[in-house]
Amino acid sequence: MKTVLYKNFPDCAKEIREAVFIKEQGFQSEFDETDGKAVHLVAFDNGGMPMATCRVFLDDITDSYTLGRLAVLKAYRHQKLGSLLVEAAEEYVKSMGGKTLILHSQCQAAAFYRGLGFAEYGDVEDDQGCPHIWMRKAF
Repeated sequence: MKTVLYKNFPDCAKEIREAVFIKEQGFQSEFDETDGKAVHLVAFDNGGMPMATCRVFLDDITDSYTLGRLAVLKAYRHQKLGSLLVEAAEEYVKSMGGKTLILHSQCQAAAFYRGLGFAEYGDVEDDQGCPHIWMRKAF
């Protein structure tokens, strides 16, 4: 596996997110203005096929880095790619001097993030009919 960090929004990341969030999970509003300011991490298999993606950006309001839109294509799940991408995002944040990483997790995925050292805070919120919770990890 190879992880590549993009400062633009690559088509391969768009395709993964469309497959996972729009086609599988039914979200309607997947792409937003944050995609233009975020860095995008994409994991590729040894044959160069994209398998998973996420984005990271500095949130000026919270003065924290935010991890979002973590998606792994169905054919590549249960191979720890999500964990590897989160670790790569953490390394990026640390390299930028960041001290905290936050995310808005689907509640059904909160246990995954807890296993990586994140803790919930705030109230459960609705995002397009899907309950989400804010989580944070300090370095």
